[in-house]
Amino acid sequence: MSPQNNTQSPILTVKRVRKTYKLGRVKVPVLHGVDLTVRHKEWITILGASGSGKSTLMHLIGGLDRPDVYPDELASIVYGDRVITDMGASALNQYRSTEVGFVFQFYHLLPELDILQNVCVGSMIRYGRFGYGGHRKGVESRAKELLDRFGLSDRIKHRPAELSGGERQRVAIARALINEPALLLADEPTGNLDLKTGESILDVLAELRQSGGLTMVMVTHDERIAARADRVIRLIDGRVVEETADLSE
Repeated sequence: MSPQNNTQSPILTVKRVRKTYKLGRVKVPVLHGVDLTVRHKEWITILGASGSGKSTLMHLIGGLDRPDVYPDELASIVYGDRVITDMGASALNQYRSTEVGFVFQFYHLLPELDILQNVCVGSMIRYGRFGYGGHRKGVESRAKELLDRFGLSDRIKHRPAELSGGERQRVAIARALINEPALLLADEPTGNLDLKTGESILDVLAELRQSGGLTMVMVTHDERIAARADRVIRLIDGRVVEETADLSE
């Protein structure tokens, strides 16, 4: 069940989350006890330098990775009334395919598929091989609508290799939105776009947030993008060190 449509209620709560990776025999701590609360329809920007833990936090929120477990600490990631950190593989798959849209920094488009097919992939996974046929017409219609909004209606039969980096990023954003997620997780979503195009994409996302109840958590190192958010979370060396609603403060 999705969180209730209440702008004052939290859609996401992160408590005391830590993450350490192993590089050979060396342990590399990335997150050091992060706390974060995001309300329904809120636009949160996580600002920080490369290596600060921004992408790691996104992966944990989205169920792509799991935080460290310490028996003496009550660490958790909660979406609505569901504890993501306690979910099994099947429940996580459902969460990722129905509630969350991902925009990855490096596109992850399938080179053998055309642009329309790449956008539809998320729905193919959601409905499965046999269930997708009954939804295909509606999914393709929504995919074409999204691609048109992102200025790619004349490119739907092209493959990723035939597009510029900025065009590939727009395809990736459309793919993240195809299942009408409640929560959009975006890792440097305008990093490969020129300033004008990047602003137009943010305008579309802001409109979707207002019209469809989309909640957005966006990581970036760009202060200009962060300035458009409702709230800015700063990560330095895996710790939240500042939280503000106005970068001019």
